[in-house]
Amino acid sequence: MIAEIDGLQIHYLDEGSGSPVLLLHGWGCNCGHWAPLTEALKESHRVIVPDIPGFGESSEPPEVWGTEEYATFFEKFMKAIGVEYPAIAGHSNGGRIGIVLAERGCCSKLILVDSAGIKPKRSAQYYLKVYSYKAMKKALSLPGLRKKKDDILEKQRKKAGSADYQAASPKMRAVLSRVVNEDLRPQLGKIKNPTLLVWGSEDTATPLSDGQTMEAILKKNGSDAALIVFEGRGHYAFLEERNRFIAVCKAFLGSGEVS
Repeated sequence: MIAEIDGLQIHYLDEGSGSPVLLLHGWGCNCGHWAPLTEALKESHRVIVPDIPGFGESSEPPEVWGTEEYATFFEKFMKAIGVEYPAIAGHSNGGRIGIVLAERGCCSKLILVDSAGIKPKRSAQYYLKVYSYKAMKKALSLPGLRKKKDDILEKQRKKAGSADYQAASPKMRAVLSRVVNEDLRPQLGKIKNPTLLVWGSEDTATPLSDGQTMEAILKKNGSDAALIVFEGRGHYAFLEERNRFIAVCKAFLGSGEVS
């Protein structure tokens, strides 16, 4: 299905009936990554699975969005398709958006799956790369070097950037640079929804310590939060342990009957 929101074309799946569940995929992914959970939940819930703007078959955002802008977009999306207070599940970058939507009071329950949202601790090597890049950029602005500036900087970005960064378009690279530097602890501190956190113990993209930090913040501020750890699994624990993941999600979400 296609919805047009503020001039953006967004591709999404809308399957089943019952209480609504909105599934938000991670960076570089699309709605297909939620296929096992979609199939399992549509028997009892209305399951809405969009390609987030900039991914899959959906349009890129018109500007360099941060998580707040993505959350505002999804508020409009939910209104457009007639969904109110769904349960929201977000993996990785999708978890970021879920956190902000929950903080705004837009959901009934929240599932965070190897979620982003805690600003990563940076190593000395990281800062060396950043400052070296900035110094190179400044030097290349000098007369005689300007003509080669863009080519040289692009080669340096490809050499130093992550796989996600290298695979993205110029606009989405800027989006990635923006969102990875956001710290959503203040938003987490305002969430009152029941929250399920599911993590792989060997996740290196969003380490288990991030999930433990999120759980502590949520509990401290009154959310009924619980962290489930899939031992030996990584950033895609929900696919590596799909049957177990589906079982815990079903238990958390309930029957799906609309009251």
